[in-house]
Amino acid sequence: MKLNCVVVDDSSIQRMIITKLVNNHPNLHLIGDFSNAIEARGCMTIHNVDLIFLDIEMPVISGFDFLDGLKTKPQIIFITSKAEYAMKAFDYDATDYLQKPIAIDRFNASVKRAMDLQMLRSETHEEDGDHIFIKSNLKKLKIFTAKIKWIEAFGDYVKVVTEDDSNLVLSTMKSFEKDLSKDKFVRVHKSYIINIDKVERFNSRFAEIGITKIPLSRHKKEDLVRALAIN
Repeated sequence: MKLNCVVVDDSSIQRMIITKLVNNHPNLHLIGDFSNAIEARGCMTIHNVDLIFLDIEMPVISGFDFLDGLKTKPQIIFITSKAEYAMKAFDYDATDYLQKPIAIDRFNASVKRAMDLQMLRSETHEEDGDHIFIKSNLKKLKIFTAKIKWIEAFGDYVKVVTEDDSNLVLSTMKSFEKDLSKDKFVRVHKSYIINIDKVERFNSRFAEIGITKIPLSRHKKEDLVRALAIN
């Protein structure tokens, strides 16, 4: 499992240091790095972000003010040079607090804490999470919808691709459209339905989920943009 993350720090040097640590970590995927909270907020309307490395003292909008303006908060690892912010940081339910200069072993310990918390949340969500049942290879399988990456037309079958595996189902795309939440799943092509929480980036032709490029029909791109904006 990789955590999608962003780095927000007005210092270009500190931002470069943190992004290098992120890029070198096998369990982190960098969505973007930003010098201010306004740009970061814009990114989060498009991408699903699991973790923010967030500086506290920034011009115009501080790290705390930035969090106050978020409806849904991902995990936060605060980064600052002043130890006196530590208590207030944990009032914001921070995953961790790193003091500059950042030691690599301390950084790795923070990421492990974030990974453990993400896994715990995922397991808790799965116990009561939304799910569908599919029949594949004569077996009835319970699939948690949060784990579905995309649905793909596959001849007379439909391929259900999840975080763990993929299964072929004798069904139709229309049937899956009916069963899946319209808030989270968008049909972006005659052959593809995607989970918008899994989209990492997109352009006029493709939506990218991991290393896979999902084609976008010309008239479906607006549906995806609208869905991402709402979420």
